[in-house]
Amino acid sequence: MTEAEHVMPRRRLPVITGMLVLIALAVLISLGTWQVERLHWKEGLLADIATRQAAAPVPLADIEAMAASGGDIEYRKVTATGRYINNKERHFFATWRGQTGFYVYTPLELADGRVLFVNRGFVPYENKEPEMRMQGQLTDQQTVTGLARAKLPGKPSRLVPDNDVAKNIFYWKDLDVMAESVGLEKGRVLPFFVDADSTPNPAGLPVGGVTQVDLPNDHLQYALTWYGLAAVLLVVVAISWFRKSGKSPRQ
Repeated sequence: MTEAEHVMPRRRLPVITGMLVLIALAVLISLGTWQVERLHWKEGLLADIATRQAAAPVPLADIEAMAASGGDIEYRKVTATGRYINNKERHFFATWRGQTGFYVYTPLELADGRVLFVNRGFVPYENKEPEMRMQGQLTDQQTVTGLARAKLPGKPSRLVPDNDVAKNIFYWKDLDVMAESVGLEKGRVLPFFVDADSTPNPAGLPVGGVTQVDLPNDHLQYALTWYGLAAVLLVVVAISWFRKSGKSPRQ
């Protein structure tokens, strides 16, 4: 093999390496920029939710119309009036302020005969059964104010256990099954929930106002990580280049 044939691969290697470095740098910067865009989007979403929660409540009909048109009803404050069907309440397994128990979802029958499932709030594990909190079983016509919550399209994750309908323990809010399990016709049930506000119930149970806005916002941390890796790559390349340029060529 001639000397020229030896030299050509050596010349190609820095070019290939440089191209790979540029590609890696472009990917890292793109990921960092994407996380910055996600950060702005998440901050806007959280600000929008805060505005909705602080707004005056609207009539139930407004939320119905918005839901029917495909609008975003999540966390919008609403007021509804009806009578609780206490013997058809459903129990959603939950923790509240470090205590294990259940959120009590009770159908609220409206004046027109339709039904709205209301998350009345939290009860400790030992108070799951209604007879353990009879004072809170409201029987007269009630007006509830709370936050509208959209119906889930399906099980949120494979890690979530299946609902135990026989024991009335729900691990995810399957509105259709909740209604079906207590004999309510699907056509009568409004296609969303309402989380009741913190208005006290007799004897303190259920504890209302349990809505948790759990939207993690770690995008700034992720952006800094990707940009930091890009900076480290540049430093490594610069050090390598300076070391090579300081060496004397082989004779």
